[in-house]
Amino acid sequence: MRLFTAIDLPAETLLRLERLLSALRPEALIKWSPLDNLHITTKFIGEWPESRINDLDAALAGLTARDAFEVELRNIGWFPNERSPRVLWAGVHAGPALRQLMTDTEQRLMTLGIAKDEKPATPHLTLARIKTPVPLRNLRLKVEELQPAEIGKFSARNFNLFRSDPGSNASIYRRLRDYRFENALAAP
Repeated sequence: MRLFTAIDLPAETLLRLERLLSALRPEALIKWSPLDNLHITTKFIGEWPESRINDLDAALAGLTARDAFEVELRNIGWFPNERSPRVLWAGVHAGPALRQLMTDTEQRLMTLGIAKDEKPATPHLTLARIKTPVPLRNLRLKVEELQPAEIGKFSARNFNLFRSDPGSNASIYRRLRDYRFENALAAP
């Protein structure tokens, strides 16, 4: 199984993202992320044997002793840069709480033999991938027009374990487990 952990987005945030994507999609023929696939990855796990899912579940369940925290989605940008983009993203801002969850997840999963990421993660939502060079002038202009994009805020009260399966047009993500923060009502 190909797995990752992530914070799922509430319905209201997805609605705002749908409006944003509706404005951007007509501007370039690139691989747009399906709305159902948008999430904030906290750790990419990769291939994991189904026979060891309980080990993984136990490790992740040990990460819930924390408060809920505020997440703000704002701005649109390009990875690795605007001149040679491979990804169009929306920025994720959550202060030290999100970074701590990501660090704790990585450290906990290293005890199971899951490798540490070589580069520090940059929290974001992948709006689209650019696999081959295509004209992006109109998309760049639309992104500039929408800046600073204020997409919305929500309280992160849990994270999830997801399975990624190949689909015909995009990967299909299935939520396997939900890990609610013990202090989920203590959002700032």
